[in-house]
Amino acid sequence: MKRVTAKSSGKQPGSPQSEHTGGRWTFLTNHSHVLILLYRNPSMVLREVAALIGITERAVQRIIVELEEEGFIERKRVGRQNHYRILPDQPLRHPVESHRTIGDILDLMKSSSDE
Repeated sequence: MKRVTAKSSGKQPGSPQSEHTGGRWTFLTNHSHVLILLYRNPSMVLREVAALIGITERAVQRIIVELEEEGFIERKRVGRQNHYRILPDQPLRHPVESHRTIGDILDLMKSSSDE
């Protein structure tokens, strides 16, 4: 039996994605994962976001730019770091879910410590 390593699976070792899903697909996208993490901690550094999601820091930077360009988040420089504000009233992009907003997703994803 061939052993799958982090290098051959394309996942970072110890990442939540590789530990919890076994390298399989998930229902939420990396874009939604970034939104959820920044909603919970608007000052989280991108290195932490990347580590928690299990993607590269460069991928997180690209996602941030896309979310910002589409009007889902706002970025503000505070001292030496960025502070992110999620715009919860924005509708979801796909026609199947466009009757819902980013805020609806974030409400579903609240952790017990958010309440």
